[in-house]
Amino acid sequence: MNVKVGEINNQIEVKKNQRDSNIEFFRIITMLLIIAHHYVVNSGLANNNGPIFSDSLSTPSLFLLIFGAWGKIGINCFVLITGYFMCKSNITAKKFAKLIFEVIFYNVLISTIFLLIGYNDFTFKSFIKDIIPITSVARNFTGTYIIFFLCIPFLNILIKNLSEKNHVYLLLISSFTYIFFGTIPFLSVTMNYVSWYMVLYFISSYIRLYPKKIFDSKSFWGVVMTISIFLSVTSVIACTWLGVKLGRNISYIFVTDSNNFLAVLTGVSSFMFFKNINFKYNKFINSMSMTTFGVLLIHANSENMRKWLWEDILNNVNMYYSKLMPIHALGSVICIFIICSVIDYCRICLIEKPFLKLWDKHWSKISLKYKKIEIKFCEKFNIKY
Repeated sequence: MNVKVGEINNQIEVKKNQRDSNIEFFRIITMLLIIAHHYVVNSGLANNNGPIFSDSLSTPSLFLLIFGAWGKIGINCFVLITGYFMCKSNITAKKFAKLIFEVIFYNVLISTIFLLIGYNDFTFKSFIKDIIPITSVARNFTGTYIIFFLCIPFLNILIKNLSEKNHVYLLLISSFTYIFFGTIPFLSVTMNYVSWYMVLYFISSYIRLYPKKIFDSKSFWGVVMTISIFLSVTSVIACTWLGVKLGRNISYIFVTDSNNFLAVLTGVSSFMFFKNINFKYNKFINSMSMTTFGVLLIHANSENMRKWLWEDILNNVNMYYSKLMPIHALGSVICIFIICSVIDYCRICLIEKPFLKLWDKHWSKISLKYKKIEIKFCEKFNIKY
């Protein structure tokens, strides 16, 4: 049997770089849930004067409220996946450049298209706001995720220098602060998504760094996930009924934000279940999975995109009154994911991969120049290098 050693090494290297598709499949489901959430909350359906709350207990309203209840849970899942992988990896300049240029690419492209077709009037201020990667670190996911991403190297230093006991204590105090005060209706905590993502990072990194038998139990987490989903659905229905009695829109009070207990429980248990299912490498699933962030950047790019997509193209509010509304909702979510995924896959093949080849070719020279500037800066201000 004549097998070259080099070929064997190449095969081993390929297998090392091939992630199992269970979490990648979960990433796709997460993005579908986020799109479904946007279908409801970004289209005028769930406004105070929207059709959902004009007859909250009707079958179409309850369907849509449940259909769109998983957005914040999806965000939790997305960040948990990031933490699970990145706590044993490093943030390189290449990884950050890949992230930031993807954001800038879609900001510039979509903003330019809307200007060219006359969808919005040009002002220098609005154009700059549309194309820069970070415009807010309050509730905007893209901006907060970029800041969080930059914090990961420092978070890794922290968790790697903590004992397991201290990691647990840090996890308990940070989780209690956000989840307890964020869940009890008459208490409150000012939500900051960057710091909340750090709490999720502590959770997922603990799961990855300190394996436990219970962490690997598919049946246990399947039961917890099923119960948490059932409780989430029940809370939406019960709070909708109570909101009608009180004259308030409180349907999502227990899943309205990422730090609500049910949103955390559902997100963590779902992540743990999919982490443990036996789902080997699938090239198609992994290829689709790598476009999920691009799907988010496209369909939730700006207020103009939201108005154009949900109001002008899909006409969600008027579809509410149609018997075909459930099909329209499900079909819209799936079509948006597929179309945006194809667009982003083309961007990856035609723009990102050539860009990264150039990066690899020239980065060593750029890095060397940067190091010299950095050393001079540290020496000038007496900063220990």
